[in-house]
Amino acid sequence: MAGRPGAGVGRPPLTERRREATRMEIADEAVRLFVERGVAGTTAEDIAAAAGLSTRTLWRYFRSKEECARPLLTVGIEDLTGRLRDYWNGSRTLAEALSVLEDPGTPVAQHLETLRGLIRLSRDEPGLRAVWLEAHFDAEGILAGLIAEGTGRSEDDLTVRLEAGMMNTALRVAVEHWALQPHEPTDPPLGTTLGQALQAITRFLDADTDADAAPGRKPMIRLRAVDSAGE
Repeated sequence: MAGRPGAGVGRPPLTERRREATRMEIADEAVRLFVERGVAGTTAEDIAAAAGLSTRTLWRYFRSKEECARPLLTVGIEDLTGRLRDYWNGSRTLAEALSVLEDPGTPVAQHLETLRGLIRLSRDEPGLRAVWLEAHFDAEGILAGLIAEGTGRSEDDLTVRLEAGMMNTALRVAVEHWALQPHEPTDPPLGTTLGQALQAITRFLDADTDADAAPGRKPMIRLRAVDSAGE
């Protein structure tokens, strides 16, 4: 994830892009089969055949059939944290950062409906729920690094870890809330829902409200920028 080759210095090498594309193809097929047949009714052989691979090749990419769904979860986390870093550096507004989830040109936007189906399945499928929670466990470390980088603190700082945990939980709950809606045309898009979640925790993450904050320390979330995400 955060430590992949080429991250932050241009596009990844061709071989890695092909590997990531294959992983996403497997994820799409796996979730499609899970929705149609249930997790118990889907075998690794079914997923491999649907993806045009041998079962042996499938096991080179994933540890279990439930793990096959992981790329659909991590691609959104990776894209979002990357854009939050851009926001932190001042090259994007928060609204632009969250638009990764609606921009047709981004990987996560191309798989939103598959992601919705996966999150809905995870409510009743313990194996998928474990993969979802594991993805967010990893994301919390990424967010802690992002906060530490932006505020000049250590990733091991308790406050940094608490802030990362709060942000991570807010993002996870927001995605679940979005996925469990009836999906009416008038429903708020996922980016708007995430913006609302971040706004709800702003008072806990905004260092400007902390009397003990170090001089010049930048807040993780600026209220004005969060407000703009919902406009």
